Amino acid sequence: MRILIVEDEPDLAAAVRRGLARRGHAVDLAGSISEAEMALASAAHDLVILDWNLPDGAGVDLATGLKSGGVPTLDGEAPRILMLTARDTLDDRVRGLDAGADDYLVKPFAFAELEARVRALLRREQGGAPVLQLGDIDLDPARFHATRRDRDLGLTAKEFALLEYFLAHPDVVHSQEHLLEHVWDEMADPFTNTVRVTISNLRKKLGDPRVIETVPGRGYVIRTP
Repeated sequence: MRILIVEDEPDLAAAVRRGLARRGHAVDLAGSISEAEMALASAAHDLVILDWNLPDGAGVDLATGLKSGGVPTLDGEAPRILMLTARDTLDDRVRGLDAGADDYLVKPFAFAELEARVRALLRREQGGAPVLQLGDIDLDPARFHATRRDRDLGLTAKEFALLEYFLAHPDVVHSQEHLLEHVWDEMADPFTNTVRVTISNLRKKLGDPRVIETVPGRGYVIRTP
């Protein structure tokens, strides 16, 4: 899944990005509201991790804009929002949640808790299913574990994220550009063959019979058996 971190402390933002990327997420960074708005308009994000105090305004105002539709997004959908802020009073929490945040976590925080909250919000986005299943394939995002016919697939973080996205959207044909938007981050070069290579490696690990189909001229799809 693709996540946008809106945080003006570079060291903290980089640390959170590294941690989430190790779990297979595509992660973009923005240091201000204006940068966040540009990122949201140029790529589709599933979750925004949002600080309150930013150089050019309040994160709660961005949250309100996203939920009301006042802040445009590339796909027209409002992403989930996790407020991550040092503001810890009850009034702050209530205001943040009323502004449209789906969850609220106070700094300083344990990364394990942040990761758990991210998993919970993304599960909610996928309909609440903690484990994704399709035929003989099982994928558990919480344990970062994927199997086929009970055989551990040994996926890399990016292969895992790609399979997770396919399983969350079965029978939907995804173009290379769409997969880059949702599974890779802003550092991915759209002119490389990274999607094709990752899909090729994933197919090898999944084995036969092949489950990820190529639809000529359109993209890739995983079919419901």
